[in-house]
Amino acid sequence: MRVVCPGSFDPVTNGHLDIITRSARMHQEVVVAVLRNPSKSALFTADERVEMLREVTADQPNVRVAKFNGLIVDFCRANEISAIVKGLRAVSDFDYEMQMAQMNYSQAGVETLFMTTNPLYAFLSSSLVKEFARYGGDVAGLVPASVLHRLADRLAVSDPAAH
Repeated sequence: MRVVCPGSFDPVTNGHLDIITRSARMHQEVVVAVLRNPSKSALFTADERVEMLREVTADQPNVRVAKFNGLIVDFCRANEISAIVKGLRAVSDFDYEMQMAQMNYSQAGVETLFMTTNPLYAFLSSSLVKEFARYGGDVAGLVPASVLHRLADRLAVSDPAAH
């Protein structure tokens, strides 16, 4: 079965990578779909996020990374993908994701598979990583090493207080 792990991945965290890796062990192919949302202000461009994901999943031959915009169900139809894999950190995630899953199924017959996050990453989000890193916090154990370097470089350049 081919599945998709969609998200903004701005930046990819160890929590994202855990869900992708575990999905890759269970499915024939995992497509990591990076959302391009021009109305949102991202720290990294969609191309940079794709590149980072390709770097950190390079050792997984059944993982492919692609960009998308619009509805994930349209991406699924265009790529003959029958299921979406979503990581759940908390009950609050489930409330929102269940509504999305029901909408996706009602509109396109695309199933959603929920995977509980590793407890080590239950608190982790890209937004939290960016905020913590922006103020000098140590996020080394929260993102892959190659992402940590890019994050440090980007925040040093974009932080007006650094000049």
